[in-house]
Amino acid sequence: MMSRLAAALIFAPSLASAAEIELPTRIDRVTVYPDGAVVTRLGKAELLQGASQVVLRGLPAAVDPASIRVEGKGDGSFAIGAVDVRPVPGDAGQGLDAVIETKLKALREQKEALEGQVSAIEAKRGTIERFGQTGPDKLGTDGKALPISDWPAVFDAIGTALVKVNDELRIARSRVSNTQAEIEALERTRPQAGRGNAPRRDVAIAVEAKAPLAAEFTVSYRVTSANWLPSYEARLATGSATAKPEITFIRRAELRQRTGEDWTDVALTLSTTRSAGGTRAPELAPVQVSFFDAAVLYESRTRLGAAPAPMAAARAKAEAEYEAAKSRKMADSARPAEVQTAQVETSTYQASFIVPGRVTVPQGATSKAVVLSQGQVSPMLSARATPELEEKAYLEAVFLHEDEAPLLPGEVLLHRDGAYIGRGRLGLVAPGDKVELGFGADDKLKVSRAPVRRRENEPTWLGQTRTDLREFRTVVKSLHAQPVKVTVMERVPFSENSSITVETLPQTTPPTEKQVGDKRGVSAWTFDLAPGAEKEIKLAYRLKWPGDREVTFESRPIQPAEMPRPLAQN
Repeated sequence: MMSRLAAALIFAPSLASAAEIELPTRIDRVTVYPDGAVVTRLGKAELLQGASQVVLRGLPAAVDPASIRVEGKGDGSFAIGAVDVRPVPGDAGQGLDAVIETKLKALREQKEALEGQVSAIEAKRGTIERFGQTGPDKLGTDGKALPISDWPAVFDAIGTALVKVNDELRIARSRVSNTQAEIEALERTRPQAGRGNAPRRDVAIAVEAKAPLAAEFTVSYRVTSANWLPSYEARLATGSATAKPEITFIRRAELRQRTGEDWTDVALTLSTTRSAGGTRAPELAPVQVSFFDAAVLYESRTRLGAAPAPMAAARAKAEAEYEAAKSRKMADSARPAEVQTAQVETSTYQASFIVPGRVTVPQGATSKAVVLSQGQVSPMLSARATPELEEKAYLEAVFLHEDEAPLLPGEVLLHRDGAYIGRGRLGLVAPGDKVELGFGADDKLKVSRAPVRRRENEPTWLGQTRTDLREFRTVVKSLHAQPVKVTVMERVPFSENSSITVETLPQTTPPTEKQVGDKRGVSAWTFDLAPGAEKEIKLAYRLKWPGDREVTFESRPIQPAEMPRPLAQN
């Protein structure tokens, strides 16, 4: 007869009188979340007739007691009762090698004795030096002058004594240094104090059987000292006149765990659910508005300068061609290895990745990377330039994310035609949304921007309006052998004060997008550029404001949702 019961977590001191049965277990599977993990152990025990306790010893102290769940089955009928979680304090001496500790103690005592010798020899040398500073005219009997015939003997005695004491001091200091080196070497080889003597938890499971039987137990619990972070790799082949561009997109996960136990040969699942996050939306408290009684209210503003120009490293053409040629040669002579990827299980509110095979994740500071998915996508390539900040165009690739699981925010490694370009970052991308990646500078697009004119007027009488007219000319020239799509971004100041007006002048080239997203004043010009062709864009605007006032230009901070697409950076 088989029984399977889930035990609620109840602290029951009366269980201490029942017979205890040790439950040896092994970690069978782990589900890792972005903010924790659920560990599942399997174990077997021989149950006695009547009431007894099955004790699982040595769980990490980081276990959440409320998360412990116990299930069991056996070849006979039995019942699972209360579960008692017992903290086990650490032992300061446990886990340390006694032989090493004994030798360390002896070495420390030896070092202390040698340091005492050094102090004594230094005092002896000081005495000799002070004696040498006493003139021969005072070294005789009763403080009288020493006969001149005895002076050479005194000088020789002082010199010999100083030479001897300096040799003794050098030898003693060398012994102190050697002893300290031995102590440091032994301290590096002795066991880590944090492993063997860390506090643990024991779990006592109350069971009752009608007759002796063999039982199997499944114990699961949640720990917080574990997580996984998504990372990505995008390898772009830009194609040619006969081949379309293609991106090999790889999704990885980096696992870290410091739970105090090693996960050896376990079945691993990664979940996108945050198990430690909130379960309900926060409540809003009522807000009352009233007059502020202060005499003067000062407004402070944070002045923000222009955003720094994006930095990106472009690899040399020769290196790219070499890497591409090497890849083609290997493809002709060898068959590529297959990459094992995770099986994806999705539901309405979450996604899980079941890692193939069994995995070992040791506890510690090091991370372990696993491949979750890999596939090829066909992107749309274009170039984007922001000439006000940098006279350079950057290659961009856009494709639809068609997988069932979303792409979580994470770092992406970028490659272009076999050359490593740099690192970018992805935000959260839902299934069906666009993925936009930057692949570094496009050196075959020449971008230049220059001011054409600027004209300001100074008021000559009270009440006259001041004006500031500015005009710029941007030229984009293509050196590509095939047509390319280019987008140029420009901006015009905007005003929220009715006394300051901003007027776009007729000589401005009409933009294809007057306002990009919710960025006020930012416009875009998108066009196809034929091989060897160039495109000119003019931008002209005029500002007007009262002559008795001064104006300032402040850059609005870019909100997280407005952050520019990450470009490759070294």
